[in-house]
Amino acid sequence: MEEKYIIKALAALAQPNRLQIFRSLVVKGSEGLTPALMAEALGMPANTLSFHLKELMHADLISQERSGRHLIYRAQYDRMNAVLAYLSQNCCQGQACELIPDDICKSC
Repeated sequence: MEEKYIIKALAALAQPNRLQIFRSLVVKGSEGLTPALMAEALGMPANTLSFHLKELMHADLISQERSGRHLIYRAQYDRMNAVLAYLSQNCCQGQACELIPDDICKSC
């Protein structure tokens, strides 16, 4: 993945509301969420949510699908995984990483 796409994705996620929206879509999985459900769950006004959804879509981190009269938003897992792969590409100097998630959390 090209660095310019990584920067765009990280910039989109570097805002608290967008990070919250993206995480809620990741948690929801392939079912996705409508804007009304997201606004209610996150306590966010519809116009604010709409702005942030547009920014996440522009970064290609989420997708939008029309289902009847509703819009369904979903996390783009392939894109998220590409960003994570880029960030950890040279982890541990190319060797298998010795840390396991529990050890990482203990050091925080």
